[in-house]
Amino acid sequence: MRTKIIFHERYYNSGYAMDPAASEGRLNGIMSLIKSQPELYEIITPDPAGEIDILRAHGRSHYESIMRNPFLYELAALAAGGAIKAAEIAYDGNPSFAVIRPPGHHASADSCWGFCYFNNMAVSLLKLFSEGKIKRAFILDFDLHTGDGNINILQNRRDGFKVLILNPAAPGRKGYLREVEEYMKDLPDVDIFAASAGFDQGISDWGSLLYPEDYTDLGRLMKEYSEKICKGRRYAILEGGYNHEAIGVNTDSFCKGFN
Repeated sequence: MRTKIIFHERYYNSGYAMDPAASEGRLNGIMSLIKSQPELYEIITPDPAGEIDILRAHGRSHYESIMRNPFLYELAALAAGGAIKAAEIAYDGNPSFAVIRPPGHHASADSCWGFCYFNNMAVSLLKLFSEGKIKRAFILDFDLHTGDGNINILQNRRDGFKVLILNPAAPGRKGYLREVEEYMKDLPDVDIFAASAGFDQGISDWGSLLYPEDYTDLGRLMKEYSEKICKGRRYAILEGGYNHEAIGVNTDSFCKGFN
């Protein structure tokens, strides 16, 4: 089975923000490796998320504030749509990875920062929940920076949707991976696994912690425990990562464990 890669050519455009976090070229290394291995990956083009999809995760005032910049809105809605496509594919039993920009895990219901605008993870999970497909989800957020938007939108909900989120914090490579596995071992029944996949914990990035083989192990753990708990339903969404050369290698390494 090939991993489904959700990607749109418009994601290459980094003109929505002027900052190293949104610098041009971030996706080039990832997509170069993906496109060179058609036996492992299938690229699928998404559609933008609609207003109803986005408003499940965000207040109208926030939604309208993003809409005031048509270019930003186009890219943010397309990123959210990519996350929805990944979630739908995963629910049908195929592992998927959304190579999308802009990221989303710092976007809360009525605010955002960190060059996130719509919370791609929340939009995608709430889409599945709204359709009665899932009631419980698990998110592994292995970005260097805690996804406060994921927590703010998805935890302690009043609509019956239960979301468990792990932001690993153990020191050292072995301790980090051990924390992830121990958490997964104790998971109750959930309906889908999702990852906010930031690669800025990489040994060649800000976090200076995880090697490519560690990302393979993270992907493997997602595969192993999703197969035990929820019929293998699993997907990942790209978040952070600043070293443009390393992010491609690390994404590819994660996907090879993930599939």
